[in-house]
Amino acid sequence: MTLQECYTALGGDYAEVLGRLRSEALVRKFVLKFLTDPSYDLLCRSMEQADYGEAFRAAHTIKGVCQNLSFTKLYQSCAPLCEALRGGFTPEAPQLAQQVAADYAQTVEAIRTFQAKLPA
Repeated sequence: MTLQECYTALGGDYAEVLGRLRSEALVRKFVLKFLTDPSYDLLCRSMEQADYGEAFRAAHTIKGVCQNLSFTKLYQSCAPLCEALRGGFTPEAPQLAQQVAADYAQTVEAIRTFQAKLPA
């Protein structure tokens, strides 16, 4: 799997991120680094603990990372969650968080598949 194919699998825009970062090596570095970012775990934990301020901060971080890396699909689900949590809990937040979870899983699966095909 190429990096471009990884972007297709995760619902991202490879041309956009390449235009922004200007180097496939740099894009690859940050895509792989996404796997170790603790923001998603923080989002899940904060939602479970009803700490909506912290959940907002985590969602906002994920949204920003996705925007910078052109992870379009995950960005598009994370942005509404971020806005829903901006002022604290809203009734739609749990459903929005479920969509983020699904898109996050798709993103991570695509990156791990890409990572597994890299030369050792």
